[in-house]
Amino acid sequence: MMAGRGGPGGPGGPGGWASRFAPGQKPKNFKGVLRRLLKYYLTEKWTFLIILVFVLGHAAVALMVPMQTRAVIRQLEAGTIYDAAGGMDPILRLALMALVLCYLGGWLSDTLQGVAMAGATQRIVWRLRTGLFGKFQKLPLEFFDTTLHGDLMSRVTNDIDNISTTIAAVTTQLMSVGIILIGSFAMMLRLSPLLTLAAAIVIPLTALLTRFVARRSRPAFIKQQRSLGQLTGIMEESFTGLQIVRAFNRETHVTEQYDAVNQDLQDASTQAQIWSGIMMPFMSVISNLVFACIAGFGGLLAIRGLADVGTIAAFIGYARQLAMPLGNLSAMYNSLQSALAGAERVFEIMDAGEEIPDNIETDGQRPPLQGRIEFRNVDFHYVPGRPVLENVSFTVEPGQTIALVGQTGAGKTTIVNLLSRFYDPVGGQVLLDGRDLRDYKRADLRRAFAVVLQDTCLFTDTVRNNIRYGRPQATDAEVEAACVEAEADAFIRRLPEGYDTMVQGAGSSLSQGQRQLMAIARAILCRAPLLILDEATSSVDTRTEQRIQRAMLNLSRGNTAFVIAHRLSTIRHADRILVVEGGGIAESGTHEDLLALGGVYAAMVKAQVEGLEVH
Repeated sequence: MMAGRGGPGGPGGPGGWASRFAPGQKPKNFKGVLRRLLKYYLTEKWTFLIILVFVLGHAAVALMVPMQTRAVIRQLEAGTIYDAAGGMDPILRLALMALVLCYLGGWLSDTLQGVAMAGATQRIVWRLRTGLFGKFQKLPLEFFDTTLHGDLMSRVTNDIDNISTTIAAVTTQLMSVGIILIGSFAMMLRLSPLLTLAAAIVIPLTALLTRFVARRSRPAFIKQQRSLGQLTGIMEESFTGLQIVRAFNRETHVTEQYDAVNQDLQDASTQAQIWSGIMMPFMSVISNLVFACIAGFGGLLAIRGLADVGTIAAFIGYARQLAMPLGNLSAMYNSLQSALAGAERVFEIMDAGEEIPDNIETDGQRPPLQGRIEFRNVDFHYVPGRPVLENVSFTVEPGQTIALVGQTGAGKTTIVNLLSRFYDPVGGQVLLDGRDLRDYKRADLRRAFAVVLQDTCLFTDTVRNNIRYGRPQATDAEVEAACVEAEADAFIRRLPEGYDTMVQGAGSSLSQGQRQLMAIARAILCRAPLLILDEATSSVDTRTEQRIQRAMLNLSRGNTAFVIAHRLSTIRHADRILVVEGGGIAESGTHEDLLALGGVYAAMVKAQVEGLEVH
């Protein structure tokens, strides 16, 4: 069966793609989110243990390189380049070979570390995405009606991508930075405590620079992201509403609006890039300053015989290893903050209240549904204090066709949503064959309904698979028979690939009427005992409407059907018409009975007839 959408948010719901580009924020509960994210890390604990081995190998190689460089320089300084036979001195040869092996080992450990991290990262992200999407299937319809759809898309895509990038970039860096910082500092102290004091100037200078740049770059990046979000929103609205833009000659206005926001984006991006670009040149200046201090102070020590050239060269190598990680720590911290903020948004969805689970056990012996519906003193609201239905009661016998009419927002779709149990009543009961709907498993209940909505939902798939969406096991012959009954077979066969033609999700290659016919065929194929038609013929011409009405009469014969209609000519032959008004059932009866009553329904029919006469 097909699942419908309802409620105040409407089928599409509020929100837009621009929310995907909102700037990241710090997590409200840093430690809690970090602990929770670590649980996902622990699912790959063995992989991370292997990565740690590679990181240790890389760190060991990095710490060995300056010492091997020192050994080579000492040999050259001593003048022992050749042996007695004129070949390269064995000690020098060994030192050079060790240096080459160190570089090869560093390359190999980096490569293996990257391969292992890529696999671990994607498996963690796969678990996050799968868990989040699975959670969406368990959330009540109310959640989607009250949450920005663009924000939900942002959590599935933008936030999880942010987590993915951070896991890959920050994890190994944090591992290696700590090891290399401690190791480099220890080796520097071992080589020369006095030179270590000269190199220590890099720490306060780096901290001050990072703080200075971060304070000025962050507002610029936030402004950049906001402008990018506005720009994306304008683009989305312009593309989706292109026909309206051109119909009202608003191209110039839209272009001017786009140019203004684009200029803001350019200014913000320029400022952000300037400030972020300052960091590395300044770090280079600080590093060179440190190297100059080491070289100058080391030269003095060398003159006094307290250090040799090889030791100074090795020391400069360790100083470089000390300076580079310090410059990256701030960026890594900001990335981690942003990723944890994204993780917090993902976990908010994970923690959202799920649809109340079914606690009913079925023995498989339940008799087929007859289709008797009863609303017994039903109350319902979407927002507390603003009732939509109040004390609604009516009964529908099996096989009857019931039409629901009334003004927009009167509660017609709400009645259907309660029938399908997308929502549960706040008060009273909705019964099917004498049993409260809450005593049925949702899956069993919804299999009993075939639904055709006003806004047809098609999926990116073939025409054939779209029609058998609610009954995947249907044969090709059954699909085609349903299309014949729904008056859809003729136009489908004229498509380039017939029933195997690919349809885009938006159905842009099909007219609204064709999409509606496909939805009706989908409902016919379900052969469900209960039928819901929400403005099912609203988007077809009068001739096609007549054909569809004949098909619907065949479909509803023997089944209980609920028809929501604004075009009152389509529900003249309903067994009963319910006029929904003011949160209740204002009138009830056949078309002739209600016309004779001369009330709300009669006024609606008169208004539509006069409208047709005017046209």
